[in-house]
Amino acid sequence: MDNNSQSSIGLYKNTFLAGLWNENPVFRLMLGMCPTLAVTGAVKPAFTMGCCVIFVLICSNIVVSLMRNLLKPHLRIMMFTLTIATFVTIADLILKAFLPDMSDALGPYVPLIIVNCIIICRAEACASKNGMFISIIDAIGMGLGFTLTLCVLASIRELLATGAIFEVQILSLKESGGWFVPLAAFSMPIGAFVTLGLMLGLINLVSKKRS
Repeated sequence: MDNNSQSSIGLYKNTFLAGLWNENPVFRLMLGMCPTLAVTGAVKPAFTMGCCVIFVLICSNIVVSLMRNLLKPHLRIMMFTLTIATFVTIADLILKAFLPDMSDALGPYVPLIIVNCIIICRAEACASKNGMFISIIDAIGMGLGFTLTLCVLASIRELLATGAIFEVQILSLKESGGWFVPLAAFSMPIGAFVTLGLMLGLINLVSKKRS
């Protein structure tokens, strides 16, 4: 394998891994906080939201990358928004058609992906400056990083609030003869802020120890 191939593989690897840790949208860049706090009461809606964001990220990055040489500075943001809105509408309609219950549970948060800073950030920072392949890798990495973050937060909150994860009972409830007493606060907005704050503190601690 020549040096150019090794360099390309290294670039693709770093681009993909950046979204999972060094540039994680939530824990590092503090982007997409609205859905992070709003839909992490349970794993199912969190995972569904993450999948929608991955779909929109990949599709919008592809389109923005293909038209990057045609973008005019004063029309750049408008074109990003129109592109993102198209794929958000597709995702929203697919949810309503095939997963109506989940669509109702997520409510307005799927349409709000249009103004999600993660999508616009990647369109501006990566897709508008790079080719399609690297833009797709960037979208997958960032999308997976965002989805994993949502699922981790949702797992903690759902477990502490109900004793279950993905609606599968993990802890034996006291009312059923077990020992666990659900902490209802973790299903409320305060639970989202507390869980996110503790996770951010843990991530910062791990980062300092690594450095």
